[in-house]
Amino acid sequence: MLLFWLGVIAWYLWQRQGNVHWLALGDTDDNMRLMQVRALLGGQGWYDLRQYRLDPAMGGFDIHWSRIVDLPIAGLILLLKPFLGTAEAEKWACGLAPLLPLALTMTGLSLTVRRLIAPHAWPLALIILMGCTSTMLMFAPMRIDHHGWQLACLALTVAGLADTRRARGGATVGLSSALSLTIGLEMLPYCAMAGAIIALRWVWDGGDARRMQVYGLSLAGGSALGFAVFASNANQALRCDALTPVWLTVMVAAGTLLFALSLLNIGNRWIRLALTAAAGGAVVAGFVLLFPQCLGRPEQVSDELARTWLNNVREARPIYRHPFKTGFPIAVLPVIGIIGALVATWRARRSEAAVAWATIALFTAFAAAMLLWQIRAGPAAQMLSVPGATALAWLVVPWFLGRSSMLVRVFGSAIAFLLVSGLFAGLVLPWIPSEKGKPGKTGPDKVAQANAACARMSSLRPLNTIPRAILFSHVDMGPRLITITHHDGVAGPYHRNGNAILDVHHAFTGQTSGFRAIAARHKARYLLICPNMAETTVYRARNANGFYGQLHRGEVPNWLEPVKLPEKSPFRLWRIRYDLPDAPVSAPKALPRR
Repeated sequence: MLLFWLGVIAWYLWQRQGNVHWLALGDTDDNMRLMQVRALLGGQGWYDLRQYRLDPAMGGFDIHWSRIVDLPIAGLILLLKPFLGTAEAEKWACGLAPLLPLALTMTGLSLTVRRLIAPHAWPLALIILMGCTSTMLMFAPMRIDHHGWQLACLALTVAGLADTRRARGGATVGLSSALSLTIGLEMLPYCAMAGAIIALRWVWDGGDARRMQVYGLSLAGGSALGFAVFASNANQALRCDALTPVWLTVMVAAGTLLFALSLLNIGNRWIRLALTAAAGGAVVAGFVLLFPQCLGRPEQVSDELARTWLNNVREARPIYRHPFKTGFPIAVLPVIGIIGALVATWRARRSEAAVAWATIALFTAFAAAMLLWQIRAGPAAQMLSVPGATALAWLVVPWFLGRSSMLVRVFGSAIAFLLVSGLFAGLVLPWIPSEKGKPGKTGPDKVAQANAACARMSSLRPLNTIPRAILFSHVDMGPRLITITHHDGVAGPYHRNGNAILDVHHAFTGQTSGFRAIAARHKARYLLICPNMAETTVYRARNANGFYGQLHRGEVPNWLEPVKLPEKSPFRLWRIRYDLPDAPVSAPKALPRR
């Protein structure tokens, strides 16, 4: 497995060496993660996770993450810095760090299929994992945010559920769940499902008490340790979006109650079910009474911020609200995985593995159902489908290989593997028609080009010729701007800083006369825009005659002084003159390049 992993590392680094060279951190969170690591290595406090280069006029941005994922990146930078220098060490650390949780993910899946299918089934599982496109993107070089580590925790959780050694399995599930929750709450539904499955196994078979006993202790103790070591100063408050005292209380209470139940020697299955339901009800009732503020969405954002920004995040939409070409390759493998797990459950119905397979079938079905809530569940749903798909391939492919006809053996087995592994989705994808842009709106290709061009290091570096200042720009530009340039930004896509996000949207969608007051509040000296960037289409859709809409048409107010940029720069930059009175807007003309 380690050789397989090293082969994947070699392939990825060869394929994406350009991304490493240009520090192509494609996601806003990846850029912010690197900034968090830089701050840590620069001496910022362990429990201080504010980002002081976003909205510095207001004291910086509160980031709700923990330091866990920072550690391997920081360690790689410190290791490589004496040999490569700081800049190159950062690039290669960002290239290598995502591949570390991939090793844990491969370990979890390999253990699962070895325990449930056959000792030599693990290479098949890893090949199928390579076809999980949305999952593998979380481990690609430069994808340094926390998603890969949380997927690794989930893979180890499944391995723990499949473990026949009950104490070890319970400890694996409990500790991996605690680690995942300490990193972030994105996998909270899966952690809750894993706990419910362990409790149901005890209900079904009282002899599984040892698994639940160790799980309860590991979950409660691991969560407490994670909170003590990694909870930031801001997360000491009763917030709902991280492992704060709110969720720490829930995890400790749930783990303690499960541990207490496991000590009871109850022979009747119905009594065990009643006691488990009562324990779950007690946890829910306590949550409702003690933390009523967390009964809504965990981000606790205002209605305006949800309507203006959060509800429009593409990855937070259900799969059926995305184009078929986007949803089809994500949904194929989960369906196959459910079928495979159900078939394996039926085939193992008279063995001890039946309970483990039923557990995986339930887990996979739950992950697939999560796609109906948010498409961001795709990586987890695909990864959890690997054991079921492997079981189906292990059953179907040998049947074709055993036929007498060579054509059936060769082509039948190949086609069968393509079907049961879900790899056929990639072959048919080019034949699926794309959704065309709607008339009167910027087509998706133009938006994608602008998004890519304005994120390039070569586009952003020329901004460093200007003395350091606060640049007023789009929300999604903030993290990339402070990562590549010496300038500070005003906003970034982080829900705890909703006022700055709303200020940016109000400034661009409101009247031109109101912009300078908002910019002055954040002490911005320059205005930077990226025409046709995805976020700008939202501004124009909300108010075509707003400030950004006028800029897009070339109607520039007299108090914006153009700043020269390279001729092919995708940006438009102006110095904001606060000393000039408003004057009639100039006649429409092309946006200045210089």
